[in-house]
Amino acid sequence: MVRYTHGHHETVLRSHRWRTAENSAGYLLPLLHPGLRVLDVGCGPGTITADLAGLVADPAGRGRVTALERTPEALALGRAEILSRGRDNVDFVVADAHTLPFPDDRFDVVHAHQVLQHVADPVRMLAELRRVCRPGGHVAVRDSDYAAFTWYPRLPELDEWLALYQRLARANGGEPDAGRRLLSWARRAGFTEVTASSSTWCFADPAERDWWGGMWADRVVQSALADQARAAGVPERELRRIAAGWRAWSASGDGWLSVLHGEVLARP
Repeated sequence: MVRYTHGHHETVLRSHRWRTAENSAGYLLPLLHPGLRVLDVGCGPGTITADLAGLVADPAGRGRVTALERTPEALALGRAEILSRGRDNVDFVVADAHTLPFPDDRFDVVHAHQVLQHVADPVRMLAELRRVCRPGGHVAVRDSDYAAFTWYPRLPELDEWLALYQRLARANGGEPDAGRRLLSWARRAGFTEVTASSSTWCFADPAERDWWGGMWADRVVQSALADQARAAGVPERELRRIAAGWRAWSASGDGWLSVLHGEVLARP
């Protein structure tokens, strides 16, 4: 089993709870309407899931979202968010995305955001997403591509952060540069009707820099990523130097950073 590189420390959830359907699933939104049945694979803390549930809700109660995570603890995070918003059209399932516990052709839309980069077999997972999506429906996946992150000013500490993250993620069995591979993986999974695209998150104004840079500075020394780095022999002083680099980037008036994401809309 692949080890989840990020873990669920507060420094990670701070980032994941920022995500919305608007800033993380814009390529899918034009296809959503009330009455659809949606599977959200790897729902995380549930902010995107809750947005999707609002978009497909209908008076007849047909529009529902199934939120799926691989552990009860991870699913509890999403459940809490969704219930706090008063959404009553969400079901919760614990399962492995490589072997989904649903019949064929069950959902109108199958969605996974930032999941394929963390699984053992992305092609097998996509084949499962295809199996449970009805003919004429859509499988929508989006993943970042760490090698394509770009920033200014160029700071050696951030280059070291990127190399460290990629090394640890691959040691855990994942593929941190997943975004560029989504089209290839989808085709290998048997999809023939595939639309590939990309979009970015950009952090450039002072508040955005302070949030993004501060979040990563904290994650480098406090999260599961930090624990994995220490276990791999990275000295504490190196982690703290990388964290200081993130804070230096945040403080720069010229600071700018873009996160590239690959996206795929595929039809069974």
